[in-house]
Amino acid sequence: MVNQNLTAPEIGFTHEDFAALLDKYDYHFSPGDVVPGTVFSIEPRGALIDIGAKTAAYIPIQEMSINRVDAPEEVLQSNETREFFILTDENEDGQLTLSIRRIEYMRAWERVRQLQAEDATVRSGVFATNRGGALVRIEGLRGFIPGSHISTRKPKEDLVGEELPLKFLEVDEERNRLVLSHRRALVERKMNRLEVGEVVIGTVRGIKPYGAFIDIGGVSGLLHISEISHEHIDTPHSVFNVNDEVKVMIIDLDAERGRISLSTKQLEPEPGDMIKNRDLVYDKAEEMAAKYREQLLAKQQGLTTAVEAVAEEVAPVDALVEEEIPAATEIEEEIPAATEE
Repeated sequence: MVNQNLTAPEIGFTHEDFAALLDKYDYHFSPGDVVPGTVFSIEPRGALIDIGAKTAAYIPIQEMSINRVDAPEEVLQSNETREFFILTDENEDGQLTLSIRRIEYMRAWERVRQLQAEDATVRSGVFATNRGGALVRIEGLRGFIPGSHISTRKPKEDLVGEELPLKFLEVDEERNRLVLSHRRALVERKMNRLEVGEVVIGTVRGIKPYGAFIDIGGVSGLLHISEISHEHIDTPHSVFNVNDEVKVMIIDLDAERGRISLSTKQLEPEPGDMIKNRDLVYDKAEEMAAKYREQLLAKQQGLTTAVEAVAEEVAPVDALVEEEIPAATEIEEEIPAATEE
């Protein structure tokens, strides 16, 4: 006869044993790690994520994207698996805080560094202005355009919503600075169609003690006071007025600094003609520019010959010290942070 008073066998595995086993095989997670995780619960202002820890990790809504998020469902789906950045260590409940935003920031900085290395021109819409300039977004990062690098006659406030071509001036993740130039993008585009020694027609847009700023097809060139005439000039105001139409010759194109240097002195048939007979200078402009180009070519050929003649006497390349090149721009305005904490 079968004995039915059987007792259940004892299981020698307690809750404490289970916890110890978890501790034994638990992964160590540290802030700054990027780990895979699966969404298993979406809440109104965040989500619980399984990353293999003893306690589900949590991602708050403000850490879900580099952009504004109103609801977690805009970014995450239940049972979705993706990468997460560990933002903070475990709290008193053993829960880690995660972020997607930090991963997007890291990748955004990597991308803008690549774009800067390629000297790429990017386009972005202005979303705000401040006392120092205008704000745009590049790869989700907040970029700053200093007022001195905005090449438009519009008031800054009217630029909001307008898309601008931009070049990178400064990409500094450590200092959280992303600085761009509208002027340099326009100048570069214009420079591709300009040549040194070319005569262009422009309009005087501003006069300073050191020279006049000339608008040539939407970009500004500087006619320095020393390049107005062979004769001494006390102030550019004695020669030009704002809105004057002028003929000038391009004497330098500096794409690195976004500068176009102009001259009327080189167009003078006789020294002082810009002061005494400006119309004659304009009438003879093409003729004088042709002579300037011939002289420039002869000078370049002479330099080439001279270099070849002394090639054997030149110091090794590694013995030469290059003159320190100044930064493309010296920005005095306070620059907003590229990432928004």
